[in-house]
Amino acid sequence: MNAYFRLNISQGGTALELIPPTDGGAGLDINEITNYLQLKRITQFDVKAIYAGIQSMSTSPVFVPLMPTPVYAEQEMMILSVSADKMMATARFYAPSTGGAVMGKDEIIKDLAYQRIKMGVDEAAVEAFIQNREYCKDIVIARGKPARQGSDAWIEYFFNTDLTARPERKEDGSVDFFNLNTINHCKAGDLLAKLHPEDRGDAGYTVYGDIDKPRQVKHLNLKYGRKIAISEDKTELRSEINGHVMLATGKVFVSDVYEVENVGTATGNINAEGSVVVGGNVQTGFSVTATGNIEVRGVVEGANLTAGGDIIIAMGVNGMNRGKLVAGGSVVAKFIENAEVEAGTYVETDSIMHSKVSAKNEVKVDGKKGFIAGGMVRATTQVSCRILGSSMGADTVVEVGVDPAMKARYHALQKEMLEMQKKRGVIQTTLTGAAEKIKSGVKLPPEQMQYVQTLMQAAKQIDEKMEEDDYEIIEIEELMHEKEDCWVRVRDTAYPGTKIVIGEDSVTLKKEASYCKFHYDRGDIRATTY
Repeated sequence: MNAYFRLNISQGGTALELIPPTDGGAGLDINEITNYLQLKRITQFDVKAIYAGIQSMSTSPVFVPLMPTPVYAEQEMMILSVSADKMMATARFYAPSTGGAVMGKDEIIKDLAYQRIKMGVDEAAVEAFIQNREYCKDIVIARGKPARQGSDAWIEYFFNTDLTARPERKEDGSVDFFNLNTINHCKAGDLLAKLHPEDRGDAGYTVYGDIDKPRQVKHLNLKYGRKIAISEDKTELRSEINGHVMLATGKVFVSDVYEVENVGTATGNINAEGSVVVGGNVQTGFSVTATGNIEVRGVVEGANLTAGGDIIIAMGVNGMNRGKLVAGGSVVAKFIENAEVEAGTYVETDSIMHSKVSAKNEVKVDGKKGFIAGGMVRATTQVSCRILGSSMGADTVVEVGVDPAMKARYHALQKEMLEMQKKRGVIQTTLTGAAEKIKSGVKLPPEQMQYVQTLMQAAKQIDEKMEEDDYEIIEIEELMHEKEDCWVRVRDTAYPGTKIVIGEDSVTLKKEASYCKFHYDRGDIRATTY
């Protein structure tokens, strides 16, 4: 039992009785005693005498005189403290003075209610105290119920959704362009996705009776296109056809795979809902457009390919300076020559020659040949190759640090701003002339006044548009200055004359560089070996 104290009141005066601890209980705290005395409006006491009394306690009570006159009897008292989160109320009882009354269970419960403790009262703890009164000891007398936190909904996909997935590499490090394994095939009845609904959790309460709400959780629905069946409980998606499955902007699509031997005069241009597999070649002047992927197992010569997903060309592409590949996903080809390529994720190839290539993420030219020679290659984060530029001096530009689409938008905005400034200047000249006439007392005809009002409205619209464009230009410029984690890596040789651009900074190589990584560092583009 902890040590405790009480007021000892007699005809001879009022004293403080200090009862020592038993069985290893805690001792007395002089601050607790003085706080109690002040609470009871007893101010005539000697702190040093009380402290000395605490120090002299052994096995018998110690009496410390307080005042020569008796005070009124004090009943048993409960002091309540509540945790910061309002989930636990702790009671600390103080002994009654001689002649003072003790508290019963009902009185304690009522006192708790008076102090707004409404929920989670531990009546067993109250009864235990009454059976064995222990003073100057913390007793948990009420507990709240914390909210049970729920969990967000999530969707499990049963096909590869990694848009940055790469083709397999051979033991010698080259890419196996004949076995790319980048298309997700499916059969009718296949489970494509399963929704695991959110768990909203359960509300709790504090000892004051306030509701403790669980955090909000994310609710999801399965999003899907045609040729997909959803279960009655809306938690499973299954394919209705044999075809190809892909995930785009959070939505599951299944499409037929249209197969053709070659694309040429026998087929004409192809425009397909779904994916297209060309067993042979795509001939000059023809086009293939697909909402899904395009896979060509031969070569593409001077043709245009547009895919909502990936473009895979096993034998490579020679654009003949007129062919263009545009993919919402990746572009993977054996080689890219004299072509224009735009990829929504990455480009991977063995070589790039005299081409304009851009990728949202990166361009990787790490095959056996591994060279980039001539043309322009752009990527947001990184470009890697074995050989950069050419000993023959082919103009080669490699640019990282800015999303190619963003940079194109930036230049378009600048051009639009110049055109609007010119138009705004012409309108302002007319408005200024009209204002001077009105100021000099000339009364303009109604049709001219209407024309002036039209010009004023047009000027306002141009000003608003210029303000929007200017804000967007500033935003893009800020992003263009973020150059960290952007680099160009050369595993063998970078030839003189090659231009490397990182963000808005550039450098043209004056001499050969080998086994290096170009990156932006403290205001300059530097090359470090690796």
